[in-house]
Amino acid sequence: MDENNTTRRGFYGTVINGLNGIIGAALTVVAVPYLLFPKRHRTSAGWTEATDLAKLPQGTPAEIIFDRVRKDSWRTSTEKASAWILKKSDQEVVAYSPSCTHLGCAYKWDDPTKNFVCPCHTSAFSVDGKVLSGPAPRPLDRYEVRVDNGKILLGQIKRA
Repeated sequence: MDENNTTRRGFYGTVINGLNGIIGAALTVVAVPYLLFPKRHRTSAGWTEATDLAKLPQGTPAEIIFDRVRKDSWRTSTEKASAWILKKSDQEVVAYSPSCTHLGCAYKWDDPTKNFVCPCHTSAFSVDGKVLSGPAPRPLDRYEVRVDNGKILLGQIKRA
């Protein structure tokens, strides 16, 4: 027999081994940076300016839309976020997360009853964020808040 003649089985074995080598090399190229470099934790960029303190009415919550910068691993992105902000005085401000603590629906301020009302399952919250009625299991979640030079700065959301 001539040794240069390759059988069909030998040819397919060589092709399969070659493809396995290519796949292994591709996975190695992706896995090595992941294994060698430490994982970055998902964080936000700290305090975010939400609005001017002077723009808010005192004693009545106002829904504020603001831009929040988020860092996620190797990417930084800007996203729209909202908060219900209550100005109690020129130095005391409370900011609530816009999601109901029952199932995460967006609630609204009901001026006639002076309560926050969730339209999904009729949970009601006082102006202080406490549960008045409905299936909500806990008070409204709050943002960390700072007032700096007339600007309201929001931090992370803290579970109530």
